[in-house]
Amino acid sequence: MRRAALRRADLLVHAAALHAPHVGRVDDREFRAVNVGVTEALLEEAGLVGVRRIVYISSTSVYGHALVPVDQTTWVDEKLEPRPRDIYDETKLAAERLVASAAAPSVTLRIARCFPESPPVLATHFLHRAVALDDVALAAVRVAGHHGATGAFNIAGPYAFTPADCPALHHDAAGLIAARLPEVAAAFRERNWPLPRTLDRIYDSHAAAEAFGYNPVHGIHRLLGLHHHA
Repeated sequence: MRRAALRRADLLVHAAALHAPHVGRVDDREFRAVNVGVTEALLEEAGLVGVRRIVYISSTSVYGHALVPVDQTTWVDEKLEPRPRDIYDETKLAAERLVASAAAPSVTLRIARCFPESPPVLATHFLHRAVALDDVALAAVRVAGHHGATGAFNIAGPYAFTPADCPALHHDAAGLIAARLPEVAAAFRERNWPLPRTLDRIYDSHAAAEAFGYNPVHGIHRLLGLHHHA
């Protein structure tokens, strides 16, 4: 079945996996079988039929324990060394390594948080660690056509912060958000949603922007129905 699906394909986009919500509900052996074993078999078939490029959909969750802040918000770019904390992280990282060692050129997209949540939680996450599904799809399409882009890239944002903001975001995120994004702070107040007092991480997608033109547009302003003049 895999070989039939791949027979006339130049490009393989592999997104199927067990995910974080399955941790604790699905046996670890099944995680390894699905996330690692099936990936390995799929890559073997892709090599046999001559697939010319591979795009693997991974997760920013692979950074694991490295995401935990110490005295300031963690700035998460691709230089941060992954430190898996559970079977999901372990198997996604193992699959990334299989993809990187495949015969065909490959790219891994580490996708930020991307699933339905309650409006106040989703809005908070869109300040620093969530991404819209439309932007994920756009990233996959763009990188598929950029054959020079290889390696792993974070897919997140857009966010309003820089590495220099990390100390303030750890100690008084609400204050910095109110100063940097007053219209967002006002929208939170109107909805009786609390601004976060601290942010543990900021995902950085600048490498993807430089490598293949990733430009997320579905950020906090669009989520809240605000006009944004960048």
